Amino acid sequence: MKKVFSLYSKSPLILRIAIGLIIGVCLGLWVPQASFVTVFGDIFVGALKAIAPVLVFVLVISSLSSAGEGLGKRFRTVIFLYMLSTFLAAVVAVIGSYIFKVTIPLSSTIEQTAPSGLGEVFRALLSNMVMNPVKALIEGNYVGILLWSVILGLALRMVAGEKTKSVFKDISDAVSKTVAWVIQLAPFGIMGLVYGSISEYGLEIFTDYGKILALLVGCMLAVALIVDPLVVAITLKRNPYPLVFKCFKESGLTAFFTRSSAANIPVNMSLCEKFGLDREYYSVAIPLGATINMDGAAITITVMSLAAAFSQGISVNIVLALILSLVATLGACGASGVAGGSLLLIPMACSLLGVGQDVAMQVVAVGFIIGVVQDSLETAINSAGDVIFCATAEFKEWQK
Repeated sequence: MKKVFSLYSKSPLILRIAIGLIIGVCLGLWVPQASFVTVFGDIFVGALKAIAPVLVFVLVISSLSSAGEGLGKRFRTVIFLYMLSTFLAAVVAVIGSYIFKVTIPLSSTIEQTAPSGLGEVFRALLSNMVMNPVKALIEGNYVGILLWSVILGLALRMVAGEKTKSVFKDISDAVSKTVAWVIQLAPFGIMGLVYGSISEYGLEIFTDYGKILALLVGCMLAVALIVDPLVVAITLKRNPYPLVFKCFKESGLTAFFTRSSAANIPVNMSLCEKFGLDREYYSVAIPLGATINMDGAAITITVMSLAAAFSQGISVNIVLALILSLVATLGACGASGVAGGSLLLIPMACSLLGVGQDVAMQVVAVGFIIGVVQDSLETAINSAGDVIFCATAEFKEWQK
């Protein structure tokens, strides 16, 4: 059994998911009466639903409590660029989602209602924000989880010693490891989920999945090739594409295959050294970028949550969409460093739109099905952006 498990865990996750996908399609077409196969999907979604609130809570606390400080104007500039690009990515995703309204076939028949006005939006938002943190964790109230984790993280940063911060980092690492174990079940979960979809809807289901994947890829390419270069051009007042293309060639390419911004940190630091950047600066800015520079994650969270809302017949007004962009920006900063980490934050954004958690977790499952392309491209954009904006902030200082 150990040899079998070792062989399974060492084989590429993408390959295993592809095999699970194929098996699920075949079973759905040839053995539609074998309904027990859907249990695998139910277990996978249930495990994700259980660990996701804890993941968001501990990651944000750990990140804020141990964040570096006192690194001067360059550091403030790079943080601004990281957050600006992530917010603009969410806005691009909103625009793309409105132009190409994509819906996903979902099994839930629960009727969802959107807030009737801005006042109701803010009342619901504030009410969720101040919910008891334990209750928020139990109920999966991600807005409340995000607020309390930010408050606790900042408080720990001010009063806690290094040993306490180290304990939270260890807890964060342990939860991330748990998520990694859960994601090892993805091939079986995808098999069950695809089987359920194919047996109910037929092969037409992939037309809908293909549409949302195309929307995600289109938004990501627009941000990578237009929005981010525009931010660099405005900041440095020069042609941004030599810097952008070099970062995608040497950082984005490796990140595409590793599918982990954290794993790509050494590559990014080596690239910063080639650019001649200050080591004391980039040794902090690059790991921070792997946490808060999440253009691809913001796009995924926004597109998938709006698709969930549209699929439930919810009309999302422009004010709520802009609030969603802010929530997606903050949520993306807490995205896990493991493959598919941003997908676990979709329920947080869905809760703002009035989409129930059961429906949101189905959308998360769809994300895992298309994640072979989506997560790889998302990580490439995130990781390349870390170096792009890290270098931009220092180049701006050199111009003075």
